[in-house]
Amino acid sequence: MQRFFRQKAVMSVCMGMFILMFSACAMIGQNDPPRVTLSSVKIQDINLFEAVLHIEMRVVNPQNVSYDIKGIDCVLDLDHIKLASGVSNTPTRIPSLKSSVIPLTVYSSVEDIAKCIKSLKGKNAVNYNIKGKLYLDGGFFKPSMIAFNTDGQVSLKEFMDYKF
Repeated sequence: MQRFFRQKAVMSVCMGMFILMFSACAMIGQNDPPRVTLSSVKIQDINLFEAVLHIEMRVVNPQNVSYDIKGIDCVLDLDHIKLASGVSNTPTRIPSLKSSVIPLTVYSSVEDIAKCIKSLKGKNAVNYNIKGKLYLDGGFFKPSMIAFNTDGQVSLKEFMDYKF
């Protein structure tokens, strides 16, 4: 009888540690996720079927541990219209409490570009949204992927006044 209670106690302690360990894993990386913002956009190539854009995204690490990023997947929208999407497998290490810029090539169809240009007519500013996933070198206590979703606004006034 005493053996039965001892086995039950050991099983209860193991189960409690198991639950505690997995709840701690779920919390890591969720308190202060990295902040991802659009740093620059440059047109690389435009042809009859698609446009190729080079974008740079700044990733700010507010954590007290470094992030080892394996890759990134993102979609860029202008005024709720999809402009471009792309992936990158450029490995980047972001030390704790620092930031880094990650280059990324994204692709847009001519149809998506036409929709975006049409939506910009007569506007002084454009809202953008960039969303996606950062793929991390996960570990036993680290997440392997963190989603991000960032909104911002860009003034078109300076662009319209620019003499080509």
